[in-house]
Amino acid sequence: MEIEHLIKNNVLVITPKGESLDAKEVSNFKETILDLNADTGINKIVFDMHCLQFIDSSGVGSFLSILRTLNHLEGELKLAEITKPIRTMFELVSLHKIFETFNTTDEAVNSFAEKQ
Repeated sequence: MEIEHLIKNNVLVITPKGESLDAKEVSNFKETILDLNADTGINKIVFDMHCLQFIDSSGVGSFLSILRTLNHLEGELKLAEITKPIRTMFELVSLHKIFETFNTTDEAVNSFAEKQ
C-alpha cells in the first residue's frame, strides 16, 4: 500500500492510498507508520482515511497498536474523512469510542491546537 504523508502545524498527516487494509498489508503498514513517527519525531498523527473502503480485524488491530505506541510516547492519533464502510466497521466494534474522528483532515489537525 502506498502511504503519503505531510506535516501540517506540527502534526503528521498520513494518507493510506490503498482501498483496503487487511492481513497482507498490515505488517508493512504498521512498520511504515512507526518509521515515519520515529523519523519525524512527531507524536501527533492524523490519518486521512478517504481512500480506505475495507478494513479487516488485523487492520483494526494495526490502528490500535499504533495508538498504543503513540500513547506510550505521550502522543495522539486522530482519524479524519472516514468512508462509510470503515465508519460502519469502527462502530460495529465500538472503535468510534476509542478514536477521535473528524469530518475533515483540517478539523483533526486544528483540534490539536485547541488542546494546547
